[in-house]
Amino acid sequence: MPEVAVVNSDGAEVGKMTLSPEVFEVKPNTSIVHRAVVDHLATLRQGTADTKTRGEVSGGGRKPYRQKGTGRARQGSIRAPHYYHGGVVWGPHPRDYSAEMPKKMRRLALRSALSVKFAEGQIKVLDELKLDAISTKRLVEVLAPLTTGKTMLILAQADENIKKSAKNIPWLIVRMSPSICTYELLNSDVVLFTKEALAKLEEAHAK
Repeated sequence: MPEVAVVNSDGAEVGKMTLSPEVFEVKPNTSIVHRAVVDHLATLRQGTADTKTRGEVSGGGRKPYRQKGTGRARQGSIRAPHYYHGGVVWGPHPRDYSAEMPKKMRRLALRSALSVKFAEGQIKVLDELKLDAISTKRLVEVLAPLTTGKTMLILAQADENIKKSAKNIPWLIVRMSPSICTYELLNSDVVLFTKEALAKLEEAHAK
């Protein structure tokens, strides 16, 4: 059974925690993980790009010159696409880029990512994390011995003191268990769970 050390806020080891092999020792499915990442990035796209068609460009209401007798090609509007300041053909219009994955595929992608992180020694567990007041300095002091880069801190429940203390720390993101994102997980150098958050995650994936 996979195990991970549990440390306190001073960085000292206070015990071990057995992990669920169904969550932290699965064979990574790279194709499913890739799809989860692509779908997440697609969902982040705003889709607000817009161009005007010839019917939306202002002006061009009258025929620029008579149909016959000028020796020139006939034209119906100066807002046709081949004119300067004319409408755009096949240009982008507002759309929704968000993508959906079946629940089983999302769960498999997350378990695959967690298994990779565990195999690389990037999963760490805190026995508990509490701040008596909003203090970025204190939070950095607690996390400094436990992390070496981008860190994903996963809590069991919302904590305003921790959330607001973390806002000014560029290398830290705070998320609630079990609602964590495969992309953010893979993009982190260290994944730091509280003991309660880890138990909550395993319980969610046992259903």
